[in-house]
Amino acid sequence: MLRELEYDNGSGTRLWESCDRRGTGSAVFILARIVPDDEILLIRQFRPPAGRLVLEFPAGLIDPGETPEATAVRELYEETGYRGRVLGQTLPRWSSPGLTGETISMVRMEVDGDACRDMKVEPHPEENERIEVFRVKRSGLTEFIARQEAEGVGIDTKLYTYLAGMEEAPDQRVSSSSHER
Repeated sequence: MLRELEYDNGSGTRLWESCDRRGTGSAVFILARIVPDDEILLIRQFRPPAGRLVLEFPAGLIDPGETPEATAVRELYEETGYRGRVLGQTLPRWSSPGLTGETISMVRMEVDGDACRDMKVEPHPEENERIEVFRVKRSGLTEFIARQEAEGVGIDTKLYTYLAGMEEAPDQRVSSSSHER
């Protein structure tokens, strides 16, 4: 839902454009690590606002009355077919506060790689979702993301934030002329 907000910044009234989801306005993204394989679960799906396939962590909207942990367990299974145990979560944070009031919590999960090694694991997406699942070694994550990006896949900024935390974020220097329209 698009909104025009009026606020006073201390020097007068201003207008600001915003968009919000119907419903709770809260979501989770899931940092699911497969042990002992030291792999991370990622998904790729078409995102209409981006107009392309986007590589991202599994994620989903929190249903009314649902906890972030319960949402993460449900969404991990729906989007990847894997089941995991919750290790912890962050408080809700804003991913794009200049555009929306939607908050998102990171839920860390652990998947037992030995328990699912001989099982056929299949996602159980919602009817309108077409999701590809990737198990990526943490040691090869930077290269995997670079290959995806070279193929024209959009990369969710949370993946770059994760890489930066691992001190492996690729340097993305872009000349000012490439931003001109």
